[in-house]
Amino acid sequence: MKAKLGLSISRKSERGSVLATSTLGMLCFLLAVGLGVDISRLYTAKTELQNAADAAALAAASGLNGYTKGITNATDRAVQVMNSYNFNKTSVVFARADVRFAKNLDDFDKGLDVSEVTASGSASVAKDIRFVKVKTPSEPVVVTFATMVLGANRNLKAEATAGMSVPLNLFNGYLPVFVVDNNDGTALVPGQMYTFRGGPQSSVSPGNYQALAIDGAGGSDDREGLASGVKRIVGAGGYVDTKPGVTSGAIRQGINTRFDDYAAGMDPAEYPPDTNIAEDISYEDYVNGSTTKSPSHTGVAGRRVVLIPIVKINQMEGGRTEVQIDRFGAFFLRSKVSGGNGGDLQAEYIGVGVVIGSGTYDPSAPANPGPPITKPVLYK
Repeated sequence: MKAKLGLSISRKSERGSVLATSTLGMLCFLLAVGLGVDISRLYTAKTELQNAADAAALAAASGLNGYTKGITNATDRAVQVMNSYNFNKTSVVFARADVRFAKNLDDFDKGLDVSEVTASGSASVAKDIRFVKVKTPSEPVVVTFATMVLGANRNLKAEATAGMSVPLNLFNGYLPVFVVDNNDGTALVPGQMYTFRGGPQSSVSPGNYQALAIDGAGGSDDREGLASGVKRIVGAGGYVDTKPGVTSGAIRQGINTRFDDYAAGMDPAEYPPDTNIAEDISYEDYVNGSTTKSPSHTGVAGRRVVLIPIVKINQMEGGRTEVQIDRFGAFFLRSKVSGGNGGDLQAEYIGVGVVIGSGTYDPSAPANPGPPITKPVLYK
């Protein structure tokens, strides 16, 4: 009887300890779950903030052009992109002072980077700027469950550095037309106009009006290629087919999308105009913003800066044939194409390094002769 009574008392005392242990275990479990939820939310918020910084840095790098106005454009683009992001359900307030510039990538680590005011204050400084860094302001994120471990909130920030790539030697996004190099030892001159599609009276060989059959042979391929650039990747020394005929309608419709002029079902959402559609201006006027005209549709900066293959005159033969590309050059479209077959279509040779964003670098491929053509690259 005593043995049974002792066993009963022992079990009753154990019930209290099990309850306490279970309660403590449940509290630890809930704390662990809450900590996991908060850490996951912090990680997601940090990723969103970093994505915003990366996008802002790339947008800024795309504005660099060696001119003082390019520094201003780069800062404008960084601020616009960053402030368009919502972070933790609120807009990020991003200041122009959070954008820094440098000639060399390691200048940021050495404290040799400069502000927008310094970079844009001198043409000699602006021409050497190749990199841009953005830093987001510190943004608080409220901690919901694990305040005992993490505190009431955590401040997050991010930074990103972007800049010009190494000079590209393989390209896409170029126009399916070409400029003729007369192979007379005379270099193309920056600021001068060059024919990229000959008129009916000035074909370079029978039936050859300087159009290329790259992504396709139809008129719609010309139209789309001139509106957005072709997809096929090729570099200096590559071979492409020429296309006989003037194809004036398709060429006009494709190029004119860049001037906010649409026909043949061209969609401004797919083929946006440039942000400045003022005609009869030079590239220098364009980058300095001395003459501007806004499009009626949402524009994209740099749409009038185009890549065009350059072909030696000795590559020309009658009819549809294959020609070898000597190099690629950056050109500026001063005006849209008028109606009819018209005369020669021309663009201004830029002749300085540009950030154009279409192409890649292959160490085994030949270098592209001439001024460097680069694209925006995220470095860190």
